[in-house]
Amino acid sequence: MAAVGTGTGTGAGMGVRALPASPNWYSSRCSDVSSDGRLFGFAARHRICLLDVAAAAPTFYGELIGHTDRISGFAFCHCPGHGGLCASSSDDGSVRIWDSGTLSPVLEYSLHQNAISALHWSPLVKDLIVTGDEKGVIVCYWHNRNDSQQFFPEPRTVFCLTCSPHHENLVAIGYKDGMVVIIDISRKREVVHRLRGHEDEIHGLAWCPVPGEERLPAWQDELQEGKVPNGEVTQDTATRKGCYLASGSKDQTIRIWSCTRGRSVMTLKLPPTKRRGGAVDPAVKERIWLTVHWPAGHPSDILSSAFGGELLLWNLTQPGKRKWTLLGSSEGQNHSRIVFNLSSVKHQDRELLFSISMDRDVKCWDLSTLDCSWTMPSLGGFVYSLAFSPVDTGCLAIGVGDSMIRVWNTLSINNIYDVKTFWQSIKSKVTALSWHPTKEGSLAFGTDDGKVGIFDTFAKNKPPQISSTYHKKTVYTLAWGPPTPPLISGEESDQLSVTLYSCAGEGIVFQHNPWKLNGEANDINKVIRDTNSIKHKLPARTEVSWKPDGKLLALGNEDGSIEIFQAPNLKLLCTIQQHHKLINAIRWHHEHGTQPELSYLIASGSINATIYVHNLKSVVENSSENPLTITEPFRTLAGHTAKITSLSWSPHHEGRLVSACYDGTAEVWDVMKEEPLCNYRGHQGRLLSVQWSPVEPDCVYTGADDFSVHKWHISKQEHTRPPQGKKSIELEKKRSIQPKVKAKKKKKPVGKSPGKQDANDAMNGDESMKEMLLEENGVSDHEGEKEAQEAELADKVSVTVSRDTSSSACDYSSFSLPKPSVTQKAAPVKKDPPKEKPTPDASLKKRKPRSILPFSTLMDHRSKEELHQDCLRLAAYNEDMSSDLKDCIHLGLFTDRDSLHKMIDMEGKHHLENGHAELFQQLMLWKGDMKGVLQAAAERGQLTDQLVAMAPMVGYQAWVWTVEAFAKQLCFQEQYVKAASHLLSIHKVYEAIELLKVNNFYREAIVMAKARLRPEDPVLKELYTSWAALLEKDGHYSMAAKCYLGASSPYDAVKVLSKKGDVASLKTAAELALISGEEELSATLSLRCAQDLLLSRNWVGAQEVLQHSVLFFFPSLLKGQRLVFCLNELLCSCLSERNPCERKSPVPPCYHSWELNREAPFLDMVTQVWQNVLGMDTTEKATCAQEQLGRIEHPPSTSNTHPKQVLFHISHDLALAALSCHLGMWDEAVKSILGAVTRSFDAGNFTLMQEICSIILPEGCDDLRDKLDSTNSQSMDACRSLEGFVAYRQLYNLWWNSPKVSLGLQKAVLGPSVQTALEKSCVSGDPAPEETVQTTAEMDENLCSTTEVSKCETQSDSRTDSVDVADRQSTPKGCQVLLSEEMAALQNTQRDIAEVQETLAEMIRQHQHIKHSACSLLCSLSRREAAQSPNKRVTHDTCSSLDSKEEAKQPVTLPELTKQLLKAKQKLAEFPDNLKVFPFPDVLECCLVLLHLGSQCPPELQEEALALLRKHGGAGVYKKAGRRFLT
Repeated sequence: MAAVGTGTGTGAGMGVRALPASPNWYSSRCSDVSSDGRLFGFAARHRICLLDVAAAAPTFYGELIGHTDRISGFAFCHCPGHGGLCASSSDDGSVRIWDSGTLSPVLEYSLHQNAISALHWSPLVKDLIVTGDEKGVIVCYWHNRNDSQQFFPEPRTVFCLTCSPHHENLVAIGYKDGMVVIIDISRKREVVHRLRGHEDEIHGLAWCPVPGEERLPAWQDELQEGKVPNGEVTQDTATRKGCYLASGSKDQTIRIWSCTRGRSVMTLKLPPTKRRGGAVDPAVKERIWLTVHWPAGHPSDILSSAFGGELLLWNLTQPGKRKWTLLGSSEGQNHSRIVFNLSSVKHQDRELLFSISMDRDVKCWDLSTLDCSWTMPSLGGFVYSLAFSPVDTGCLAIGVGDSMIRVWNTLSINNIYDVKTFWQSIKSKVTALSWHPTKEGSLAFGTDDGKVGIFDTFAKNKPPQISSTYHKKTVYTLAWGPPTPPLISGEESDQLSVTLYSCAGEGIVFQHNPWKLNGEANDINKVIRDTNSIKHKLPARTEVSWKPDGKLLALGNEDGSIEIFQAPNLKLLCTIQQHHKLINAIRWHHEHGTQPELSYLIASGSINATIYVHNLKSVVENSSENPLTITEPFRTLAGHTAKITSLSWSPHHEGRLVSACYDGTAEVWDVMKEEPLCNYRGHQGRLLSVQWSPVEPDCVYTGADDFSVHKWHISKQEHTRPPQGKKSIELEKKRSIQPKVKAKKKKKPVGKSPGKQDANDAMNGDESMKEMLLEENGVSDHEGEKEAQEAELADKVSVTVSRDTSSSACDYSSFSLPKPSVTQKAAPVKKDPPKEKPTPDASLKKRKPRSILPFSTLMDHRSKEELHQDCLRLAAYNEDMSSDLKDCIHLGLFTDRDSLHKMIDMEGKHHLENGHAELFQQLMLWKGDMKGVLQAAAERGQLTDQLVAMAPMVGYQAWVWTVEAFAKQLCFQEQYVKAASHLLSIHKVYEAIELLKVNNFYREAIVMAKARLRPEDPVLKELYTSWAALLEKDGHYSMAAKCYLGASSPYDAVKVLSKKGDVASLKTAAELALISGEEELSATLSLRCAQDLLLSRNWVGAQEVLQHSVLFFFPSLLKGQRLVFCLNELLCSCLSERNPCERKSPVPPCYHSWELNREAPFLDMVTQVWQNVLGMDTTEKATCAQEQLGRIEHPPSTSNTHPKQVLFHISHDLALAALSCHLGMWDEAVKSILGAVTRSFDAGNFTLMQEICSIILPEGCDDLRDKLDSTNSQSMDACRSLEGFVAYRQLYNLWWNSPKVSLGLQKAVLGPSVQTALEKSCVSGDPAPEETVQTTAEMDENLCSTTEVSKCETQSDSRTDSVDVADRQSTPKGCQVLLSEEMAALQNTQRDIAEVQETLAEMIRQHQHIKHSACSLLCSLSRREAAQSPNKRVTHDTCSSLDSKEEAKQPVTLPELTKQLLKAKQKLAEFPDNLKVFPFPDVLECCLVLLHLGSQCPPELQEEALALLRKHGGAGVYKKAGRRFLT
C-alpha cells in the first residue's frame, strides 16, 4: 500500500518547548510508550504528539500528521529491533504506520467499513496489527506481506482489544455490553472463550506479563466460589501454559480471568476513594472510566484508574478486602479528572508509568516510589491570546478555547512546565487577556460570550470579579489605560490610575472601573462624540491599544481606518487611512530604547496580509485644531499570504517586530530596513497569537489553532521569509488536514468554497475553515462533565458574523449589498478567532438570502456617476415636486407614496416573472393589497400557511374563503390531516371529520369528533363502526373490538374478538361478553376456550377457564361441562397408565394433582373427585348437572371424526353414566355406557372400544344386569347389546393370543369394519409390538383412524388384558351371546338393503356420467363438423355403442333393484323394534372367528356358528371366507 500523508520533520521539534494539544478522551488505547523508554506518544485530535521522556523532564519531540479525523487508537511496536515503528487508527477508517524517528508515514490501509474503536500492535509478531470497529469486525493485518484476515466473533461494539504477550495467536476483545471474548486468529472457529461477568462497557484489558496460571494465595476464595472440586486446581500442563487476563469495566469492577478455565478467578470492586486536589465542581457528576494495566515488572500487581482521577495499585497476593494502594503521596500529584490510558516501560533502573486524563495532564509516575515524576499540561482548544506579565517577569497567560486560562511560569527551574489553571466562572472560550501594568497577579480576561472579568492569580481557587456590563458578542481585545471621562471626574478618580478597556464584536469599546466592576461600564464613543463634536455615525471598533505612556489611544475600525486620540478627553488627532479592511492588531513600540522617537511607531495588521508601520511623532508634536488624515506609511512589511492576527514588538531590540499570520507562520521583521529576518513554521495550523519573550531576546511564544503553544528560538530557524508560491500551497495543504465534521445524519466533506471570493480573500485564508467543527478534545463527553460540555460549547457556539464576512462583503461584485452597519444584525466583528461551526451552518451562512427589492438594489450599485445623477434628480424633485421621475422608478424609495407604489409594482412584476411568488406576496402585503394576492394564489394553487395567516387582514369572509381554497389545495397534495385542521379553524367540524373519514384517517377523525361533537352525536358511532369494519377486514381484531366498544356495541366486540380463535382471544371475549351481560355467548366462548386447551392437553387451564365462569358468572351453564372435563382428564390419565407411550408426544400433558382412589371402580373414582374437588356433594346438584348434560346431543361418530373429539364425546356419555349411577338410575346408566362403547366402535377405533370396556366393565356386565329393572325391555335390550360388545372384545383377545394363524385366514374372517385395519396390524398372525401397539396416550394425542383400528391389541403383554388358560376356556362360552339367530337375520337384511342402495346409487352415478360424456362428445363433433366437414353427423351407432357398454356394466335393471329393495324393507319391518334400536356386533364375523379358533372353541358353539353361516352367509365376503368350513 502506498505511504500517504505528511509528517512533521525532526527540525520542527529542535529547540522547541511546547504546550501540546490535549490527549483524546474515551479511547481504550490512544497513548503508548516506546519499548526503549525514549518516546511517549498520544493522540490529540487528528494528530499524534510525541514527547521525548528519556530525560528528567519531557520535551516536545514532534507530531505525526496525516489522519483527517479523530484518532481512536495508537500503539508502538514492542518487538525487538522495531521500536521506532508505531501505528494509529482513526475515525476516518484508516490505519497508518509511522516511523517515529523520522516522523514520517510508512504505509496506510483502510480495511474497515466502520469507525475503528480499538488497535493494538502484537508484542510477539513484529508486523501484526489488530484493529476492531464499532460493528464488531476484527481485522488482522501483516504489513510486511500486505496480508489481512477478518474475524467477526460477536455482533457487538468493540471497546478495547489486546494481543497476548505469550501466545501469538490469542487476542482478547472487550465489548460495549460487558462481554469479553478471547479469539485464536489461527483457527477457523476463532472463539476460544466467551467471558461473561461484567455488566457494562469494558474500558481496558491487560494480560499478565508472566505466563502460567499458578494460583496466588489470595485467589483461594475466588476459586472456591467458582466451585472447583475440593478447592484445588491441578497445575497441569494447560495451567502452566495458560495466562491470566485482567479487565476493567464501567460497572466499577476489575476481574481476573483464567484463560484455561474460561471464567473469573477474582473480582475487585472499586473503593470509594476520597478525592484530593480535585479542581472540578463537585456537583458535576463524572462518568467513570476504569482502565487497567499490568506492569511488566510487577506480575502480582495491577494498576487501575478510579472515580475521581486517582490511580490504584492492587496487590493480588494480599489477603483481605483492602488490596489497593493510592498513587501520589502528596497533595496535587494525582489527576483531578478520570484517567483514560495507562502504559509503562522499564527505563534504566526504574519502571515508569504514564497516564493521560480528562484534566488534560500527562503524568509520569515512578512505580518504585508511587510518586509523580513530572506533569505535562496540555491544551484543549485554540490558543486565542498570549500575554506576558509586565510585573512578574516570565509569567505567561494563555487564553484557550477550552474555557480555561493557563498561567505558565516560564522561568521555573525545577519544573519547566509550571502551569496553573483558572476556570472558575468561565463558561466559554477565553479570547482576550491583559495583565495589570503595575498590580502583580491581576489578570483581565474576556470571553466568547461577551464576559469581562479580572482574576487574582495569587488567590487559589478564588473566583474572578466579573463586570456587570456584558458585551453582546465576543471580546477581542483588552487594554489597561488611563481613565477617561466620566471616570476621570468621579469620586474615585483619585485612586484610579488605570482602567480597563474592552473591545468586542458588536463594535463598541467599554471602559470598566476595576475597583467597581459591578457598576455600569461606559461607552467611550460618547466621550469621543462630545469632545470632537461628531454628528455622523462612528465606525465599528475592532481593536484598542494605548501607548505605553498613556497619552495616546489608537482605535482600529471595521472599515480599515485607525484613529488616534489624545488623553484624557480623547481628542481626535489623526486618522490613518492605510488599511482597507478590518483591523486585527495594533501595537505601539516600547519606550525604553536608545532612540526615543521610535516610541511613536505604531504597527498595525488587518485582514490584508500587509503590515503597516506609521510614525506619529510629527502629528503629536505639531497638533492642529483639525484632525489630520495619514495615507502614507512609515514602513511597509510585505510577505505574508493571509490575514495578520497578532503583533508583538521585541522588548530587547529597537524596531524589531514579530507577526502571527493565518498562513501558519510567524515572521520576525527588521522594521527600519523593512526586511524579514526569520520565519517559524513549526505549527500545524493558523497562528492566532504571538508574544516576544521578555527575558530571552532569542525566544518567541506563539499560539495557534492546532491547540498548542510553542516556544522557539529565532536563531535556530532555517527560513527567513514567509512561504510563497508552492511552499505556501504545501503549507496550506498541511493546515487543511482537519478532522471531518460529524453531523448527526449527513456527512458533508469539509472543504473550501471559494466561489465568489476575490483573489485577495483567497489569499487571506479560507473562511470555511473558520466555521469547521474542530473537536477540541477529540471526542464529546456524553455524560456531561464540565470541561467537555464547555469544550463542546467552545467548539460549536458560533460568532454571529465574522470580521471577515463583514469585510469581504465589500469585495463582491458591484451589485452586492452594502457593508452592514453596527446596528444591523450582521454587525462588524473583529479578528474572528476561528469559530468552529458545524459545516451545515457554514453552508447556510454562505448562501445569501434573496433580496426582496432586487431592482432598486441593483440600481443603487451602478457606477458612481449614475449614482451622482440620482442625487441631483432627487434634490431637484425635492425643490420642485412637478419634476418628472418616470424614468427613475427606483427613486420612489426616496419620494412620495405614489412613486413608492409604482416601484413596488415593478419589483413585484419582476418577482413573478422569475417565479418568486412568495416575494411578490410579501411586497403586496407591504403595499396593503392582500385580496388580490389571495385570489391569484388560490387560482394558481400557491396558497401557503403564511398567506392564510394574513387573510384575516382582508376580512372574515375573505379569510373563510381562503381557508376553504387552501383546504382543497391541500387535498390535491394529499395533505388531508392538515386540510382538516384548516377546515376546523373555520368551524366546519363535520366537513373536516368527513374529509378524514373518506381518506381512511379514522384515528384522527375520531379524535376530532370526540373533542368537538356531543357524545351522543351519531357521527361518532358511525366513525367507530366504519373503522371497526375496515380493521376487521384487515385482520386487526383487537383494534376492531376496541372500536366496537367505543361505539357501545359490546356484542360486536365479542364476536370480532373471538374470530381470532386462539385461547387468549377466546378467554378475553368470554370475559367481555360476561361484562356486557351476554351470559350464553360467554358460556359458549368459555367452552370453546376450554376445548382448545383440551386439544393442547392442558386440563388445568381448561378447568380454570370453566371455574372462573362457574364461580363468578353462570354456574348453571357450565357446571356440567366441568364434570365432563374432569372425567376426560381422569380417563386420559387412566389410558396413559394402562398403555405408557412408546413415542412421546411433543406436548406434555398438564394434569391436576388430585388424590385418586385407584382401588375403586372407575365411575366411583370419578364421582369421588366430583364431590371432593368440584363440590357436587348433593343429589340436587347431580340432578341439575344430569339435566344440563342430557340436553346436549353430539352427532354420531364416523371414521372422519377427529379422535380427540371422539374421546370428548365419549367422556360426555360416561359423565352421564356416572351421574346416573350416582343417582341410582341404572337403566339410563347402561344406555350411556353403551353409547360410549358404540361411539368408539362407529369411529372405527377398535382399540379405544376395548379399553373403554376394560376400564368401565372390568368384570363384565353381570353386576350391571342385576341392578336393572327386568320389566323394562328397553334397558334389557341395551344391556344385551352391551354384553355383545364385551364378548366381541373378549373373542378377539382370545383369537389374537391363540397359536399363529395365517394372515389370509384372518382376512377371510374379518368383517368389513376391521378388515383393512388388521391387514396392517397382523403379520403372519403374530404382529410385532412396534408395528401394532398404539398406546392409549397416543389415542389422546392422535387417536387412530379406521386404518389403524386394531394396532393396539395384537400383542399380549403387560399393557393388555392377559389371557390365561382359564380365560381361554371361559371366553368361548361367554361368546354364546354373540350367536343370535335374530340378530344374524336382521343384520343380513340390513346388508341386503345397503347393497341394493349402493348398487342403485352407483347406477345413477354411471348414468349421469354417460349422459355427460355423450353431450360432450356431441358438442365436440358438432364444432368439428361446423369447422371442417359439414356433411358429417353423429350416427345412431355411436350412441348405441355407448349404451351397449353401459348395459354390459349394468346386468341388473332398475325395476329389479327397486323390487329387491322393497322386498328387503318389508322383511326388515317384520323384525321387532327392540332389536333395531341398539347396535350389535356382526354375528357372521363372530361365527368365522369361532370356527378359526378350532379346538379352543367348544363343538356345540362351532355347530351353532356353522349353522348360522350356512343360513345367512351365502353372499359377499362371508361366502368366500366360510367356503373351507362349509365344503
